[in-house]
Amino acid sequence: MVAPVTRASFFEPLGGGRYRSTEHTVGPWDPGSQHGGPPAALLARAIEAESPSWPATVVRVTVEILSAVPVRELTVRSRVLRPGRSVELVQAALEADGQTVMRAQAWRVRAAELELPPHPKVEEPVPPFPAEEVPWPGRTGGYLKAMEWRPAGGTPGELGPATIWGRMRYPLVPDEEPSGLQRVLILADSGNGVSTVLPWTDWLFINPELTVHVAAVPEGEWMCLDAQTRVDPHGFGLAVSRLFDRERLVGRGAQSLYIGRRG
Repeated sequence: MVAPVTRASFFEPLGGGRYRSTEHTVGPWDPGSQHGGPPAALLARAIEAESPSWPATVVRVTVEILSAVPVRELTVRSRVLRPGRSVELVQAALEADGQTVMRAQAWRVRAAELELPPHPKVEEPVPPFPAEEVPWPGRTGGYLKAMEWRPAGGTPGELGPATIWGRMRYPLVPDEEPSGLQRVLILADSGNGVSTVLPWTDWLFINPELTVHVAAVPEGEWMCLDAQTRVDPHGFGLAVSRLFDRERLVGRGAQSLYIGRRG
């Protein structure tokens, strides 16, 4: 019997903007659909590759999830929507079988080294970093296994707010170090997953979008997601999160949610 092949990345480039999705992208609910994190990070990579004529920093990314992202060959297309001297809007889209399944738009601004005058600072302490890894309960494959998890508050799979550190076990694409933005995006879509307030066995939570505002350039392999979900009896909710690297707050994320009973 031939042993199954374990891929060394989330995606494998095929040339011409095409990528093969590997088993590490699989979400927890359908073996044929991806978790939102890996394709969001792939779109962030495409946005960063749209080189401006000046040094730039991405300050906001909004990802629109138009349909389930299948675990198969995908095509990425990107372009600058609004060029400028100091601010630009960039778009990237993910296609499967000729249909756009996910789209992202990002604002980026001219990067500069500024000598700022003294100003008030809002201190947001970095959550503690646990010494031991904790597997995601009840989930053994796909994206959840391709990430290393270290809960720092609350418990994955249980109800209520939660804080968790995450690190990619594999690069996004082979032989390429993921950028800080990519590391944030691959984790940020898990905000609702780690902070759910209703049982997954009885309720559906669908986020059609993810928005991340960047507060500082993320550095290092480990990113932290400090998340909380609120729901409304009118059938919607909001999952909000603070995002940290090992040194500081690096961003804030939000996911709008559709909420309904299963079955």
